Amino acid sequence: TFVKIEENVRGEDVFVVQSTSPPTNHHLMEMFIMMDALRRASATRITAVLPFYGYARQDRKDQPRVPITAKLVANLLVAAGANRILTMDLHAQQIQGFFDIPVDHLYAAPVMYDYLRRKNLPDLVVVSPDVGGLKMAHAYSQVLEGGLAIVAKRRKSAEHVESMAIIGEIRGKNVLMVDDLTETAGTLTEAAALLRKKGAKSVYACVSHAILNDLGVQRLKKSNIDELITTDTVLRPQIDGVRITTLSVAGLLGEAIKRIHSNSSVTSLFEFKGGRTS
Repeated sequence: TFVKIEENVRGEDVFVVQSTSPPTNHHLMEMFIMMDALRRASATRITAVLPFYGYARQDRKDQPRVPITAKLVANLLVAAGANRILTMDLHAQQIQGFFDIPVDHLYAAPVMYDYLRRKNLPDLVVVSPDVGGLKMAHAYSQVLEGGLAIVAKRRKSAEHVESMAIIGEIRGKNVLMVDDLTETAGTLTEAAALLRKKGAKSVYACVSHAILNDLGVQRLKKSNIDELITTDTVLRPQIDGVRITTLSVAGLLGEAIKRIHSNSSVTSLFEFKGGRTS
């Protein structure tokens, strides 16, 4: 990959926008080269804008002899010239601590809220498809004034679930599952099947990053999910037979960039009713 900056950027405040969705390695390398070129061209500040942060799931050593790739990516971004990071819906919020430079962490939730309010689903229950997503589900239930439930799983191994149970009342309700990302769609489709079995009236899924692979596409085609609501943080092909609504977060990112450039508050973008989206 060859990069040449065609404009004078000496002394400028530069924002490099690059989603690190698949092919992740290619997109990351492109970003590193762009930032290196900008740094050598004497840009005053370089902000790496990553709508989706690749390798975010590899944030800890959960077995012997494995890397912490999310930390490695953080190191490489700084080495390439980033002075600041702007990203959205990190898989693990503690990734912010991998950096010694400022990190602005955005949430897609305000865009999702607007869409869901317009749908005006009655008898709504927000469901976390696993224990890790309970905080996000609670925030959605507060804003949308719905109930809250969780799908609890007992695993036999990393690949196999021994049993699943629903904690909360969902019979006869319109159910909204929320999660930060899906790739194989295993968690979502298994939870949707159980929710239908237990009497849910309809099942919607709200996911910030839909980095669907072939297995994920096939599972969604056969699933009980009425609609998958996601964003444009990653490139995603059209999928026949699956109702997918893609919401744009361009306005949210644009407003955050404007506020960073003018040294204004970014946090206020996510304040509501005396609380915060998280």
